[in-house]
Amino acid sequence: MRWLVTGAGGMLGRDTVAALTRRGADVTGLARTALDVTDPDAIERAFTEHRPDIVVNCAAYTAVDAAETDEARALAVNGDGPRLLARACAASGARLLHVSTDYVFDGDARTSPYPEDHPPAPRTAYGRTKLAGERAVLGELPEHAAVVRTAWLYGVHGPSFVRTMMALEASRDTVDVVDDQRGQPTWSADVAERLADLGPLTGPAAHGVFHATGAGEATWYELAREVFRGLGADPDRVRPTTSAAYPRPAPRPAYSVLAHGRWAAVGLPEPRDWRAALHEALPQIRKEHQGVPT
Repeated sequence: MRWLVTGAGGMLGRDTVAALTRRGADVTGLARTALDVTDPDAIERAFTEHRPDIVVNCAAYTAVDAAETDEARALAVNGDGPRLLARACAASGARLLHVSTDYVFDGDARTSPYPEDHPPAPRTAYGRTKLAGERAVLGELPEHAAVVRTAWLYGVHGPSFVRTMMALEASRDTVDVVDDQRGQPTWSADVAERLADLGPLTGPAAHGVFHATGAGEATWYELAREVFRGLGADPDRVRPTTSAAYPRPAPRPAYSVLAHGRWAAVGLPEPRDWRAALHEALPQIRKEHQGVPT
């Protein structure tokens, strides 16, 4: 079974290639420089050369704020690119796993996690373009595709909130962090393992939408405190503040906690608690990036 991972130069793409390699899979990872998912000819060449049975689309325009003034480009990558990949998969008989985001929801749920079938209502250009990609994939490949939504990603490779907090712990006495946005910190390596688990599965239960985030929930403030604690630092050096202190072009969801009900249908347990994942990840992140500025 041959795997093709797009966006393989990014955090999740690199982890996905690594997870599949550890399992002995025949996997090819293509970064943006090797495969532009908005280019139909490039996609055709990649499918002709690599003949994938399973495609994992980690390619994305992820600049949430920039998308507010660059929605056309974001839509090309997040909406048109997945459609082109889905059409190529349909023509070749390949299965497609497409990575999406919590930003497809409005963030107003407040107390009840969003189930996989909750009606999307994006409030940002980024969210709209990611929803367009979801709909394109499921429309083109209704029986051979899965959309995997994730959120609050951090990992060994590349910038993330966790890495930023590690740098600030080393350079500041105190740090002010937003305490009115609630979500699910998620280690990218855990999502990569879920993608590797899901890819070979067949049957109706293996298609549609899945949520791959850390179990439980936290605010950014609570996450920052846990990072400090994991580093052996005093978590009280982290001080709570509100979103108003950090205005952004794109509004952040106040509540973006996702439910994980669909995993049971494919015989997989719900994702593990975000704290357990964080404390496993921290030593690896610190080793990889020690002394490297964010």
